[in-house]
Formats: sequence, C-alpha cells, structure tokens
Amino acid sequence: MSHHSTSLHPQSRSGFGYFFAGAKMAMQPGLRRYVFIPLLINVLLIGSALFYLFSNLNSWIEQWIGGLPEFLDWLTYILWPLLALTILATFSYFFSTLANFIAAPFCGLLAEKVEQRLSPQGMIDQGWADLVKDVPRIMAREWRKLVYLLPKALGLFLLLLIPAFGQTIAPFVWFIFTSWMLAIQYCDYPFDNHKIDFNSMRMQLKQKQSKAYGFGALISLFTAIPILNLVVMPIAVCGATVMWVCEFKNSKI
Repeated sequence: MSHHSTSLHPQSRSGFGYFFAGAKMAMQPGLRRYVFIPLLINVLLIGSALFYLFSNLNSWIEQWIGGLPEFLDWLTYILWPLLALTILATFSYFFSTLANFIAAPFCGLLAEKVEQRLSPQGMIDQGWADLVKDVPRIMAREWRKLVYLLPKALGLFLLLLIPAFGQTIAPFVWFIFTSWMLAIQYCDYPFDNHKIDFNSMRMQLKQKQSKAYGFGALISLFTAIPILNLVVMPIAVCGATVMWVCEFKNSKI
C-alpha cells in the first residue's frame, strides 16, 4: 500500500479544473524529477522559437498587410493584433508539437507516475529500462497524432492566406482547432500507457467533449503566452492524467 499523500482525490472537475489540478500535481516532491526532462525540452525549444519569432514578427506582419488593396487600409488596425496573435499561437503550437514529439517517452512516464499517485490499482511500476523498450511504440503513436493533425493544420493555414476574410476568421477557428488537438495530444499519454488505440481514445474524448475542449482551450491559451508556455507541457500531462483517472479509467473496457 502506498503512503504517498496527495491533496488531489480523484473527483470529477471541469476541463479548466483538470488543468489547475495538473499544476498542483506537477509541484509534488516525488514527481518533480519526472517533470524536469519534459520541462527542459520545452524550455529549450520554445525559448529559442520565441526569440526568433520576436526578432522577425514586425517585418512579417508588415509584408502580409502590405498585400492588402488600398481601400482596405482601415483593416490594418484590426488585422495587426489578430495576425500577431495568430502567428504567436501558430509558432508556439508548432514548436510545442515538436517538443511533445521529442519528449513523448518522458511525458508517458510522467503520466504513469501521476496515475500511480492517484489510483495505484492496475498499474505496473515501470522504470527507465521499460521506457527505453517502449520508445518505438510511443514514437509510432506520436506519428499517428501528427498524421491526424497535419492535414487540418494545413487547411487552416490556407484559410489564413485569404486576404481580409481569412485573416479575420482564422484566429478564432485556429483557437477552436488547437483546443481540441491539444486535448488529444496530452490526454493520449495516459490512454497510450494502457494500450488504448488512437481512435478509441478520440471517441472517448468526444463523449466528454465539453471537458476536453475546456482543458484544451486553457492549454492553448497558455501555449500562446510567452514565459507561461515554457512550463505548460508537464502541467498539461499531469492534468490530462488526473482527467483520465476521474473520467475514463473505469470505463476503458
């Protein structure tokens, strides 16, 4: 019997609630060493990306807006902040997807350790050797997520290229899209630890769509905010695992 005490008893929450439960969980002493590697990968990748982005953002937007016909000049004041936010969100999302791909085995291990804290029954305690053995399967799963994501992301990017209309509507559509994709990205770690296939995981998330969207929306927001997006990955993994234990674990068959 584990004597680890945790202030997070498995109980149903809102999507937002699971994100904040994840933040609380990530701070727990026994979990910090599992939080560290995903955090480090995220900080290095997203930190470098943001530095590059802020060095070039202004000139990119000026070029984009420069293509507008003169009679739409008044739109510049609306489009500038919308484009800045869209580029920031897109950049952050792209690099966080890349960071997730690289950190996937460590995120899976973190999800497993969080689940052991909350609901030890039915869990096999895996170590680093098991993690290494699981890497090919985990990376194949990450590739499956990318195959699901990329065509949709490309369609949205093409929408952004439509002058005026696309640039006005795309940020809102992009936010809804990333909310769902980030819910899938992070909730998949505990599902995958239990060898539940990708399509079954998606169907189960759809049954709790409002919670999944709420959880993903908060991750999406934090992913787009500089500095905060450096720490979002381990928090989201922990939050997704709390959601798995409270919402899905007992209905996984």
